Amino acid sequence: MSQPPIDSSEISISVTRTGGFAGLSRHWHITATHENAAELVSLVEQCPWPETERVAGDAIRERGADRFVWLVHAQCAGTPDQRAVLPEVEATGAWRRLIDAVRSWDGSAGR
Repeated sequence: MSQPPIDSSEISISVTRTGGFAGLSRHWHITATHENAAELVSLVEQCPWPETERVAGDAIRERGADRFVWLVHAQCAGTPDQRAVLPEVEATGAWRRLIDAVRSWDGSAGR
């Protein structure tokens, strides 16, 4: 089932990394601007959101101690909010590109 196109005028992405040494969490957030909206929409559309729901639980249980877990939340006008929980080993491909873009565009160095 294909998803409706994303309205690039209202899109925001939050990425949180939890776990690792001492279980510390870091958070990054961006809201689309005219300059990055098209690229951000493309990154969100490339991620396999529905597939993530079925594999995340098992992968997180098997991840072991001191591993990172990524929480990705996309809010886009005209579409339901999308959420993904990814163990570090699953944060590859389109997910990694989205996570890295949010982290670099946020500019806060992770809070």
